[in-house]
Amino acid sequence: MKVLVVDDEADVQPLFTQRFRKEIKNGEIEFSFALSGEEALNYLHQHDSEIVLILSDINMPGMSGLDLLKQIRQEHEAAPPYVMMITAYADEENHNQAMQNGANDFLTKPVDFNSLKEKLKRFE
Repeated sequence: MKVLVVDDEADVQPLFTQRFRKEIKNGEIEFSFALSGEEALNYLHQHDSEIVLILSDINMPGMSGLDLLKQIRQEHEAAPPYVMMITAYADEENHNQAMQNGANDFLTKPVDFNSLKEKLKRFE
């Protein structure tokens, strides 16, 4: 399964790589990373049919995760890609906006990796 993680924090890549070390080694999951919404859109345009799941932060400079989600849903009304939004601010407004714009799921930071792994098992 190919997963695109979109987050402006550079420490996200080593964190995911460490937490999913076994799954990556076994070839179960392949992660790609983008540091902005714009970078994520460029990546998706180049690797469109490969990505099964997108994990995107909401609060990023430039294009927010919600703006990215709107763009993705304009191009892909239904999943795939399956889109999970991630935010440090678990407020109702962000959650409602994400769901109204076509998010499939919503996670809060810090990410509970055990919970995330359980959610990802649905795609195997």
